Amino acid sequence: MTSLYDNIIFGPVRSRRLGLSLGVNLLPIDSKLCSFDCIYCECGWNDEHPGKRRFNAREDVSAMLDATLEKMVAAGTPPDVITFAGNGEPTLHPDFELIIEDTIALRDKHCPAAKVSVLSNATQIHRDDVRRALLRVDNNILKLDSAFDSTVQLVNKPQGAYTVARTVELLKKFEGKLIVQTMFLRGEYLSQRIDNTTEEEVSAWLKLIEEIAPKHVMVYSLDRDTPCQTLEKVEKDELRAIAARVEALGIACSVA
Repeated sequence: MTSLYDNIIFGPVRSRRLGLSLGVNLLPIDSKLCSFDCIYCECGWNDEHPGKRRFNAREDVSAMLDATLEKMVAAGTPPDVITFAGNGEPTLHPDFELIIEDTIALRDKHCPAAKVSVLSNATQIHRDDVRRALLRVDNNILKLDSAFDSTVQLVNKPQGAYTVARTVELLKKFEGKLIVQTMFLRGEYLSQRIDNTTEEEVSAWLKLIEEIAPKHVMVYSLDRDTPCQTLEKVEKDELRAIAARVEALGIACSVA
């Protein structure tokens, strides 16, 4: 069963990719607000959670994060990472850059060894303020699930104008200071077969990864409930084979 995060700060949770992760949700706590409507999203479909569509205030985020980090450090369990994720796309928040500035200051105050990470679908990286903020965090983890617009439209369901070509050009502006994250999966949606592990898909995706030249790539598959019930998980051995092809390009790649 898919579900929303019911607070601004959530966790900490043991992340497959990031270690002990304290989550920050900038999106509404009673609804989902995202520029994608991914068929695999653990928060469910966008229209299942209409709610009030209000972003969490910068001041509330800062106050709650300050108090939580103070408690965690006092308990001897500081987070490995502070991760912006939650009920949709965090970079949609109008104060995203200022919130990142606040978070870095709080991290430096309480637990300077912790990393700051952002999980983003990369739909807002055309904005200068978002790009500046992402370049300040330790791990800006940006999504690219396919090299083909047709697959992206089926799997990610962008809610506005989106093309892979434009996204790749914007990702290249990071000059390698980014992590690309890709969900591999199979299944069926709207009577159409989905499989971004085919040779055609993987070869085209690898060409884009080589162009973008990120510092790291993360490949993963399904691990939680999805709104589309006809999806299939890709097993670790197959993901490792894809990762080996990334590493052959001279780019580090991890499997989660």
